Amino acid sequence: METDLIKEERVELRISSKDKEFFKRAQLISGDKTFSSFILRILKKESEAILAKNQTVLASERDRQLFFDAVFGRSEPGDNLIEAAKLYKKKK
Repeated sequence: METDLIKEERVELRISSKDKEFFKRAQLISGDKTFSSFILRILKKESEAILAKNQTVLASERDRQLFFDAVFGRSEPGDNLIEAAKLYKKKK
């Protein structure tokens, strides 16, 4: 975690006393020195996981679309493919 950055922003969060007690117990067990550092660490970790998953889903969707277009699309063969076909036919 980047602890040497200047903290300029503040986030306010209202939670129930039951949730706060629950989170504080987890913070004590986790070894985080402050409640804020605990919340920030967990929030950052979960945010990174969400973003990584989203990147994977987007990449998978993009790859699926590229594959589908390449196999079933009506595009003309490129110059490299035409040249490769000519070379293949010469060797036969």
